[in-house]
Amino acid sequence: MVNKQKILIVDDDEAIAELVSLYLAKECFDTMMVHDGEKALVAFDTYHPNLVLLDLMLPGIDGYQVCREIRARANTPIIMLSAKGEVFDKVLGLELGADDYIMKPFDSKELVARVKAVLRRYQAVPKPEVPAVDKGKCVEYPGIEINLTNYSVLVDGQNVEMPPKELELLYFLASSPNQVFTRELWEMATECPVVFPSGVGVVPWMVPGGRDIAVATSELMKKYDVAIWAHHGMFAAGEDFDLTFGLMHTVEKSAEILVKILSMTPRKIQTITPENFRELAHDFNVTLPEEFLYEKKK
Repeated sequence: MVNKQKILIVDDDEAIAELVSLYLAKECFDTMMVHDGEKALVAFDTYHPNLVLLDLMLPGIDGYQVCREIRARANTPIIMLSAKGEVFDKVLGLELGADDYIMKPFDSKELVARVKAVLRRYQAVPKPEVPAVDKGKCVEYPGIEINLTNYSVLVDGQNVEMPPKELELLYFLASSPNQVFTRELWEMATECPVVFPSGVGVVPWMVPGGRDIAVATSELMKKYDVAIWAHHGMFAAGEDFDLTFGLMHTVEKSAEILVKILSMTPRKIQTITPENFRELAHDFNVTLPEEFLYEKKK
């Protein structure tokens, strides 16, 4: 008797999962259905499927994380099922290790055909062992690793779930914290270089309230009037309460504008040039460090 190939169906919509199971059963596949991410990982270890059909929108652990976990364990083919049709969602799924991406609603014949096609590819060409995590777009600090290649954040070796846009912003801040972040904030509002001409320092994520974050902050405050605590808050110093509050308010407002822009596009259509900053510094009699006035690559 020929062993049937096993398909693990992961979808929180039980009706859709049942329907998919029926389609595949007619084609002589053996199927197993689960309806959340945690059960999917347990089923993967016990059922040993030949292929996983994985919905993205799952309760608890989402489909992206399930895909990442499965890919870390094995080369089992994964086809993602989702109503999310943005290019970003498709690219992220494929970069995390999925072999195909099918939009909902889907045609039953197309679904079965894609399952068979992916299985053929895996049977024809055995895949090599999963390589080590690509460090091409990875920033590391003591206790934290931010990897933009596979959209993961590790804190003390433990994975931290984070929406893609927040992860991109964290990577952006951590990659060149002081130089890049100061320049980006300056470009958001004309008054910024006047209010904090020495720039801002960035403390990478650390446990709040401890000695490490205190020491790192004190070192930055020797050069800057503001220190940003990644994913926590900021520390500022001024001659009096009003000036310090105004300083913090300006930084916060500029950062809010920056976050809104980055949530829509990585490239700004219009910005303030280094020469504009030099003219501003001359007219307002402030000194702007040249390290922040670099020419950006287009």
